[in-house]
Amino acid sequence: MTHANAHPAPTELNLHKLSRVLEVEFSDGQRFKLPCEYLRVYSPSAEVQGHGPGQRTLQIGKEDVGIDRIEPTGNYGVTIHFDDGHNTGIYAWETLYNLGKNYETLWPQYLQELEAAGHKRKQAS
Repeated sequence: MTHANAHPAPTELNLHKLSRVLEVEFSDGQRFKLPCEYLRVYSPSAEVQGHGPGQRTLQIGKEDVGIDRIEPTGNYGVTIHFDDGHNTGIYAWETLYNLGKNYETLWPQYLQELEAAGHKRKQAS
């Protein structure tokens, strides 16, 4: 069990609406540029993650998803309101940090899962 303060806290969050990227800088100097699609398909919500290990639901057709708004949730994270109506994922700071740290592994994994599911990913407009 990790403590809330075991991970660096964000010092800056910038949403770039046109490029659909959330830029997050943490107190340890790490800076991550997280595409909205990436955040959406790895949402920590039960709808995406399921209720146990290995129950994650592959999200398809999210190439053009954007973020309408971001709301602080306590002092431990944010709720991201996506423009496809999804807003049940609470992104703890630790979750955002881990998504940033593991982007190089998780993004290709998602692309492989799409391919395995027979989904041809369209280029985001």
